Amino acid sequence: MKPSTRLKTILAARSAAILPGTPNALFARLIAQHGFEATYVTGAGIANMSYGFPDIGLVTLAELCGHVAAIADAVELPILVDADTGFGNPLNVIRTVRLLERAGAAGIQLEDQVFPKKCGHFAGKQVIARAEMVQKIKAACDARQDGDLQVVARTDARAIEGIDAAIDRAQAYVEAGADATFVEAPVETAELARIARELPVPQIANMVFGGLTPPASRDELAALGFGGVLYANAALQAALKAVDDVMAALRRDGALTQVADRLAGFEQRQQAVGKPHYDALEQRYR
Repeated sequence: MKPSTRLKTILAARSAAILPGTPNALFARLIAQHGFEATYVTGAGIANMSYGFPDIGLVTLAELCGHVAAIADAVELPILVDADTGFGNPLNVIRTVRLLERAGAAGIQLEDQVFPKKCGHFAGKQVIARAEMVQKIKAACDARQDGDLQVVARTDARAIEGIDAAIDRAQAYVEAGADATFVEAPVETAELARIARELPVPQIANMVFGGLTPPASRDELAALGFGGVLYANAALQAALKAVDDVMAALRRDGALTQVADRLAGFEQRQQAVGKPHYDALEQRYR
């Protein structure tokens, strides 16, 4: 089954499949090794981890495509890609979809923020007119070469116009052809329930540690009928905390003795990057 078809099937099951976010190919390998059904290429993660930027729209389309291609080469999981605003108007969206599809995306998420965008849980967001976003969704659907490529329409209107307007926007994006929608940053469990109940296509929930949306388990979100659940930056946050702790200890002690339990062993690291596979290839072609 094509990755796009697999992602479509996963979301359509409405079993709140967890899509851990990955900013790079190494974390994608770990996500695959732990048996997750799909992964999410997080724009915030790429900005934070690869460039040291906050999530304020500074990553370019070419940079994003490079990361997606590396991740698609490393794992066979379906990849849902955070494409922010599509990098411009509907014509830009067409090019964005075509490049990301060729890079290995099984789904592409587009949002209705003003460019340059901000993290969905930051203050000071702005959204474009609903009619403008409708045209961008239509352009994305027309541009895809694979009919199963999932176009996920995200709205950030909850923080600006309220939950009713956000749901109305999401409904308009469904009518424009979106395969799934994603109402970002609801602030109550009752709002999550409304989103899943009132919109006819699979929904995406975003569980941000420390963010605006109340935490909910997979079972709770599956009971509501969500298609997918993003833990967009859990891996990045775990890595940041671990590196910070280890570097502090190394600076303080001049050795790693006190934090050895925080480090992956040599063999674990080689397994994570698939070295046995390359060893076998080397023997085959020697």
